[in-house]
Amino acid sequence: MTALKTLTDHQLIERLKQDDRLAFTEIYHRYAKGLTGFAVSNYKLFDLTDASDVLHDLFAWLWAERRHLEITGSLKNYLFTAIRNRIIDHIRKNSNKLRYAAFLQALEESYAHSALQHLEAKDLKQHLVNSLTKLSPRVQEIYNLSRTEHLSVKEIAERLNISEQTVKNQLTTALNYLKKSLPLLTFLFMRF
Repeated sequence: MTALKTLTDHQLIERLKQDDRLAFTEIYHRYAKGLTGFAVSNYKLFDLTDASDVLHDLFAWLWAERRHLEITGSLKNYLFTAIRNRIIDHIRKNSNKLRYAAFLQALEESYAHSALQHLEAKDLKQHLVNSLTKLSPRVQEIYNLSRTEHLSVKEIAERLNISEQTVKNQLTTALNYLKKSLPLLTFLFMRF
């Protein structure tokens, strides 16, 4: 192994192309530390684990493609350019993952907000039903025809065979009572 330390980068590449694992190991020992430092210090988004992963990918690729390597300049420049390109690819992939994660988080928060609104509406409806039970049966009936069946004052009057003014008076009674008994209603409508 000591003899490999004296070989030039070009000689190591030639031996690597001939499947020499020791030449591969020597290249790794010469450049791995510098490449890792380059990845960590020049790309602030990287931590040591990410840098090690990218370095591992680079050297795995180097071994897999050893027979097809065409390095015309210096091996050092070749490796630093290769790791820089891999770092950029890694950052792009991670930024897409981060954007996707942010999208999922927003979707989850939206769903949680929607679920909360649904629960609040259900709670409000229950308060409304409870409050209505304290009114006379006739006022309840008129209120339900107006708000549940969406009948007009005239239609309610005709259906119940009473005057329109009586319907208006009964609705006013129901709404005034509900306004007093459901202060939560005002708060909820102010929020939306």
